[in-house]
Order: sequence, then structure tokens, then C-alpha cells
Amino acid sequence: MREDVEALDIRDVTANWVNAEVLARQIDERIKALADLSDTPLFFGRLDYLHAPGAEQAEGAEGERFYIGRRHVHNGDGDPMVIDWRAPVSQPFYRASKKDPMDVGLRRRFGYTGGDLTAYEDEHLSDPREAARTSKLLQREIERPRVGPMRDIVATIQPEQDEIVRSGLGGTVCVQGGPGTGKTAVGLHRVAYLLYAHRERLARTGTLVIGPNRSFLHYIEQVLPALGELTVRQATVDDLVAQVEVRGTDDAAAAVVKGDARMAEVLRRAVYSHVRMPTEPVVVVRGSRRWRVPAYELEDIVRQLLSNTSRYRDGRDIRYGAAREALPQRIAHAVLVQMERSGEAPDDRVQDAVARNSAVKAAVKEVWPPVDPAKLVLRLLTDADFLAVHADGILTEEEQKTILWAKPARSVKSAKWSAADAVLIDEAADIVERTHSLGHVVLDEAQDLSPMQYRAVGRRCTTGSATVLGDLAQGTTPWATRSWDEALAHLGKSDGVIEELTAGFRVPTDVITYASRLLPHIAPGLTPVASVRENPGFFDLRAVAGDAEVVAACEELLRHEGSVGLIAADARVPALAEALASVGLSYLNPGEETTAETRLTLVPASLAKGLEYDYVVLDEPRAVVDGEPDERTGLRRLYVALTRAVSGLIVAHGGPLPSALTQE
Repeated sequence: MREDVEALDIRDVTANWVNAEVLARQIDERIKALADLSDTPLFFGRLDYLHAPGAEQAEGAEGERFYIGRRHVHNGDGDPMVIDWRAPVSQPFYRASKKDPMDVGLRRRFGYTGGDLTAYEDEHLSDPREAARTSKLLQREIERPRVGPMRDIVATIQPEQDEIVRSGLGGTVCVQGGPGTGKTAVGLHRVAYLLYAHRERLARTGTLVIGPNRSFLHYIEQVLPALGELTVRQATVDDLVAQVEVRGTDDAAAAVVKGDARMAEVLRRAVYSHVRMPTEPVVVVRGSRRWRVPAYELEDIVRQLLSNTSRYRDGRDIRYGAAREALPQRIAHAVLVQMERSGEAPDDRVQDAVARNSAVKAAVKEVWPPVDPAKLVLRLLTDADFLAVHADGILTEEEQKTILWAKPARSVKSAKWSAADAVLIDEAADIVERTHSLGHVVLDEAQDLSPMQYRAVGRRCTTGSATVLGDLAQGTTPWATRSWDEALAHLGKSDGVIEELTAGFRVPTDVITYASRLLPHIAPGLTPVASVRENPGFFDLRAVAGDAEVVAACEELLRHEGSVGLIAADARVPALAEALASVGLSYLNPGEETTAETRLTLVPASLAKGLEYDYVVLDEPRAVVDGEPDERTGLRRLYVALTRAVSGLIVAHGGPLPSALTQE
């Protein structure tokens, strides 16, 4: 298939060089999408239907056989050999069961080792003599050691995951999933499915995957290309709002106030405070005639435009900047009405000329001046009186003091903006000019976003839909999400459907059971993850006398196959790095790809979220908790660190454990 594309001759099929360039780029992308993956099979399953799908299920009718794979494959005649896993005919591979065979007589799973076919397993779903059983190949694939970046789960998607993956483009879906339930993989496969089912629409409107940090994005970046999807952009929230350089930080109290949804109204008030009601008429001179628009008529025009901007975020409003651009045309229209009454017959060219008249321009500048979003936010954060006026009745005096800068900056460029400030500027920019909306956005690790960050993401999909992924128990910011209903409201998707994944495919039983001791303290009422792994995993709670014994634990786990993560409180990382170097043990930073020579990664607890390793050494749990601003946030950070292991976990501690872990 790739050779056929490479052999295409487009010299005589394009009208001009622009078309040729576009077509050549499309061909290049197609070739990349058809790249071979040496250790990844083209097919992993087979379905034998009792009857041809869509045909009458008459007695004696012949069935049909389909091989299911990560992408469509056809032979030289164009006949399909492998059916894309996203096609409707492939759905029973994931959903069919003994209770509901979905007209499937046989489901076959293939097992592979390094890309070579090594096993297969049959289920006769419509045969009442065969009892339902757990798939050994499926279990083996789920428990296979992790080396390198995140891989796709296309061969192991479970029925409850498949329902989310195949849900329609029109609706927003929020997935609450504990550690190892596959929520990230489900979100990425949902993107792949939507691109398959709605390719033309999403090619026009675009798709975006938003992750918590660069390490995480690097970890997941190969999943979609492995499925043949190369057009999905990936970014962090900080990337989305990067209109200024972030060089400063906020303390927790200031960040919480800046991230509060009430700041949107403060900003809106501040922007529209620039509009002044006209007190003087506008006089337009054209030739020997003078046309006068009185102040009261100008005021009516301005008030009408203001009323059109008041329906903010309901889809019908116009932004500050658009209203400002409309004002000269409205004034010009008032002049044209006078011209017509006097017997003239002006056309659109005359109206445009009047709108460009110097008197009209001067009036617009006076009444509806331009607003620079960054300068506006700078003034709010440095001018106590300006902030007090626009935050009156919204923020308390104490909250206003909390966000005011101690040392005012001279200019936008010299200001030490924080990440929360950048979000405020993005909000102000959207009030001035509408943000471009995409067709679909996937937001992962969403529980850590502030309300204002949710709004920043939401305006990127106002006319599209979203897939929101997260775990309330893993919220590790002071402003972490309290409920998904609240998060969806800030996102502008209150009608989103909330789904919950509770079957754990990654974390071993003994490990998740130990970590779940923290749930009553960090997320009371949340359903604990139930591990479906047959292997209980390796778990050891180990008292150590120093860093050398922590390093020894890493060396012990490196004797096993797979990756090893040493997770520690951020403040402990330099000491552990020195201890590893002292024995000549090389290590990677989070997000760097594991190799056969280097399988150990040293992970600051603040960057552990979303990552996974076959084996984990967790250093000093108490230090992880103490590294956060409060006990609950610290325990949530610890919960994240405890649940990164796929096969085994050693908890190494020299001091006392947090009391929440010692309670059965």
C-alpha cells in the first residue's frame, strides 16, 4: 500500500503549483501514516460472523470472516484483508460476550512476541456448550512489561472502555477513572475513532490533546501515530495561553484567587470600563454638505452595541473588539439615513467612506478605545484603586490584597508574569476578540485545573466537543476540582455525560489495595479501583537506613525485565541523584524513553502523574506529603506516586509513615 502511494505521479493531475504542493504534502502524510512498525502486528483478532453483517439472517445463509487490526489493509485488487478496529463491523470484537454474542460464532485473539505471531485463542461465543472464560492472551497483554513510551491498547479495549471510545462527536464526555483504569488510553483512542468516523469535519475544525506537562505529552505522543493518525496537535494549558513570557510564580493563596471563576467578571468589568458615553455630536463633512449625528443618537448606538456584548458565552454575543469595529459602520449608517431623507441615493461605498471619515474615527477612539489584554491585567494587578472598582462586590478586600503585586512592573515585557496571570490575559483577550474553536479537545489530568484554566480550555471548543479525563483523588493543586459537574460548568459543557471506570488494568492488586487506604482522606465517597490483574504483583514496605539502601532497592528491581521508576519528593531528588551517580547507576529524566541500557528513571513526585513503570521504588512517603502546601494535597500527591507501578512496588522509608497509610 505504501509503495502504491510512493509510485503516484501527480505531474499531469494538478492545475497549478499550489495544488501540486497541497497534493504532494497529502501524499507525504499518507506515506508516513503507512509506515511499518517492526514490533507491532497489523492484525490482532478475527471475527467469524454466523451471517454476513447487514444481510438477512435466514437459515442456511453463509457467514463472513474478518481480520481486525489497528488499520485498514487491502490487497493489490483493493479487497480488504484487515478491517480497521474503528469500523462498525469490528465492534463485536470488543463488545460481544456469551450473553450477547452479537451474531459472532467465533472470536479469535492472536498473541505476538516482538511482532511475530506466537499464539492464538478461540472463543465460540454462540456455542452453548462452551462456558465463558477469561482470555489468557488478553490477560498476558495487559500485564506485559512496559518499556519506552505509552503504547496503544487497541487489542485490549474492554466493553466499558469501548462505549466511551465510540461515543458520538456531538457530545462531551467526562471520564472519572482511578489509577490504571486506562482513561488516558481511552481518551486517545476516542480521538482516533472520531477522526475515523468524522474525518472531513475534523480535518476542517482540528483536534487537540491537552496534557499536564511536556514529560506527559512526550510519554503519550506515539499512541496516535501508531494508529495512523498524525494530525492531532498536543499542548499543555500553559502552551495555549502563552501570550506573555512566564517568569514568576504565585504563592498558593494568590494562585487560588487568580484561578477563581469570579475573576472572569472582574476582567469583563475592567475591559468595558473603557467605553465612555458620547457627550458631543459627530459632524461629517462631505463636499459642501455637513451631516450631524447628535450625541443622544450616538449614545443609543453605543448602548445597543453594549447590549449585544452582554450575552457573554451563550454563543450569540459579540466581543469588545468586534463591537468597536462595528461602531463606525453604525455611525455611518445613521449619516446615510439622513442622506436618503434629503433625497440622495448613497450606496455601500459611500457608507464605507463615511465610516473612514476622520471625525468618525476620532469619535470611535474617544468612545470605544482599543484595549490591550496584557496591559489591562497588568493594571489590575498593580493599581489597587482600579482593581477595587472592578472587583467591588466580587472579591473581598483581603482577596484583592492577595493578588496585588508588591512591586509594580514598569511594562508588560518587564513584568514577571505567573502561569495564573497568563490565564487571566487569555481570558481578557477572549473578551476583546473571540478565541478560535476546534472540533474536539481531549483534556487529560483535568482534576488539577483551576476554574479559569477550564474556561481557557472551554473557549477552544465552544463550537466543538470535549473528552475530559481525570481522577478526583489525584488532584494535587490547592485549586483542584471538587466535582466533575462543577468542572464541566466552567468548561462551558454542563450537558456533558460523566462516565466512571473502576476496573484497574495497570496497578497490581496488592499495590492498589495499599494505596486505597488514602481514599477516605483524599476523596471520600469515590469508588476504589478493583484490579483485574491475575498477578497480585510484588509489594514490599521496607525500612531503610539511608540513600544507599534506596539505591540498592533500585538495583534489585533492575534485575527484573522492564522499566524502573525511583519516585521521590522533589527536594530529595538531588541527594538521590548523587547516590545513584556514586555507584555508577545511570538514570533518565521523566518523559525520556527507556532503552535496553538505561531502564531507571528518577522521577520528582510533582512530575509522576500519568507516568507508569514496571517497578517503582517510592522514597520516603512522609517527605512527599510534607512537600505540598497542605496535608490533603500531600496525601493526594502520595496516592499518585504509589500507583505508578505495573508489576511491583517497594516503599522505602527511614522515618515514620503518614498515619493515613498505617490505618487498615
